[in-house]
Amino acid sequence: MSVEVERKFVCDAGMRKRLEEIGAVCIGQCEFHDQYFDTPEFDLTLRNIWLRKRKESWELKCPTAVSKTEETSGEQPTEASLCTRYKEITSLPEIKLKVKEVFKHCAGGSINTGQLHDHLVMVEQVSHQEQRGPEGFCDSWPGELNLLCFAEFTTVRCSFTLEEEGVQIDLDQADFGYSVGEIEVLVQEGQDVGSALEKIERAARKLSLTRNLKVEGKMAVYLQRYCPEHYAKLQRAHII
Repeated sequence: MSVEVERKFVCDAGMRKRLEEIGAVCIGQCEFHDQYFDTPEFDLTLRNIWLRKRKESWELKCPTAVSKTEETSGEQPTEASLCTRYKEITSLPEIKLKVKEVFKHCAGGSINTGQLHDHLVMVEQVSHQEQRGPEGFCDSWPGELNLLCFAEFTTVRCSFTLEEEGVQIDLDQADFGYSVGEIEVLVQEGQDVGSALEKIERAARKLSLTRNLKVEGKMAVYLQRYCPEHYAKLQRAHII
């Protein structure tokens, strides 16, 4: 199982040229549609757990534990504070098991029909799509666990590799008008992420990302625009 270590950055008009100048190689462009699922009480996302369906495949992103070094120091190094670290689970049986495990620790009991109806109405009202299709409900298991699609959008991604640093750099354009860049390194679960953070920091310097600015990802901006109540709850929980 892999851990994704990632730093987001502002993607301006000159970024592609800078990538070429530092020797980054374009490895292709793709388009994908994402759907994110949670309960009406946000039992997953309030624990910083993100269930996503992309290209008919499911993925669960779970936060990794803080290292012993960071716990001892009481604060994270600057680069570490700018990066996210998520364990990626792509096996559907493992995803189901993890989700059920989370729900066992959730308080509040079952979800009533009124809550489900209200949430579905809210999703339809805030959607930036002309029509929200039924794709998110073609599998029976999300509905059985009271999981609903709370966000969906399409992204055009142009990817680059910087072999010298061992990183991948993605430039994303979401269909709701937000652009963001990502510097990413994958490490195996249990391995020290320190080397990954160093690679990301070196790549950031080459791209002249000298400001210690934490940049919001696509999901945070989507929720802020279309699901402000959900966004506010995640802010209060210090998730975003």
